[in-house]
Amino acid sequence: MISTVTATTTTVTTTQVMAYGIIAVVALIAFLALKEIMSSESEKSSKINNFVKGSNVAIIPLLIVFVSIVAYKVVTII
Repeated sequence: MISTVTATTTTVTTTQVMAYGIIAVVALIAFLALKEIMSSESEKSSKINNFVKGSNVAIIPLLIVFVSIVAYKVVTII
């Protein structure tokens, strides 16, 4: 049996990486602010309480991206 494999190569420029990094940091700030605002109202509604508990699903990956951006910036400066 003969099978063919095709590969595509994608080039990512520095400008694209910077743009996606800025988007990730803004999203992280927005999620952290939203979680903080909603946590004060979490006693009133179970839906809000579930949102506050579940928001870590979005916050943790964005936090990892933020830490990797900071680490990259520190390494390139040194």
